[in-house]
Amino acid sequence: MPPTPRPLRKLGFLTIGLFDETDPRRGHESTLEIIELGERLGFDSAWVRHRHLQYGISSPVAVLAAASQRTWRIELGTAVIPLGWENPLRLAEDLATVDLLSGGRLNPGVSVGPPMHFDQVKGALYPDTADAEDFGYGRVERLLGFVRGEPATDFRGVEGFETFSDRVQPHAPGLGRRLWYGGGSLRSARWAGEHGMNLLTSSVVKAEDPEGPYDFAEIQLAQIRAFRAAHPEGEAARVSQGLVVIPTDSASPEQRARYEEYAARRTPRTAEPQGPARMLFAPDLVGTSAEITERLHGHAAFREVDEVAFALPFTFAHEDYVQILTDMATKLGPALGWRPAA
Repeated sequence: MPPTPRPLRKLGFLTIGLFDETDPRRGHESTLEIIELGERLGFDSAWVRHRHLQYGISSPVAVLAAASQRTWRIELGTAVIPLGWENPLRLAEDLATVDLLSGGRLNPGVSVGPPMHFDQVKGALYPDTADAEDFGYGRVERLLGFVRGEPATDFRGVEGFETFSDRVQPHAPGLGRRLWYGGGSLRSARWAGEHGMNLLTSSVVKAEDPEGPYDFAEIQLAQIRAFRAAHPEGEAARVSQGLVVIPTDSASPEQRARYEEYAARRTPRTAEPQGPARMLFAPDLVGTSAEITERLHGHAAFREVDEVAFALPFTFAHEDYVQILTDMATKLGPALGWRPAA
């Protein structure tokens, strides 16, 4: 463990973009307003989650295309796009288009694995090919190749009045270096490093030792070190941490009570691995910026990173997010050594 934490270089936030089924436009507009607020507060990045057949953002690339036209500086990311729902070739076209529209600010984060509730959705998603689909790392490799400019076809040239390219168009230079892998296991961390991706860590890791003990920070630390050991850039390889962090400096008494109750409901799942996949959750961090800073400085994995994308709680109101982001940018970030962007 380093003797002191690395000064925080990049501060970002992550939102799920919830909406009411009866008024989905208002929820999407709220997300865009939160991203605009993040830019005004000096955040380095804003990230959106991906939710299918739920009341959260199902098309983050489209939302970030809109955000790219309402902001000018803040980086825009996805955390994460589950590739089991996507065609890598088509996704590469969308990502490149939005990256160009944003002026090179897109940070796509992806993950692999079969879609959630696959048995219930496969008839709608892959009616003819469900049993033949590859939901492993090969799907990411296809996306990486297309984004980085590798050929997608063996034909290029002029046919009649139309001109054809053999690689994805538009091509977005630099986007290939801004692709992130959302991983929670040692295998995923190593794979992302070997393939020159950046690593998104979150508030969930896989507890791979059946004997324990189950220390979230130490498990995450081992993954970060495995990633950098496998990455061509070594210690300079980018890692972003995504814990749930709720500063309360300017919160009202009612807000503080609600935040603490939210965290308390979720605390039992942090005691031991959950489910067959043995997923271990980090405790939510609720308190003043001084209290949260002290806890983060004692967090073994946080001490290894200089970028974060703190996750906003799922179910809070727009005004709660305004308060939380304002405290993050004006209180917590500076306490962690961060300076807002000009």
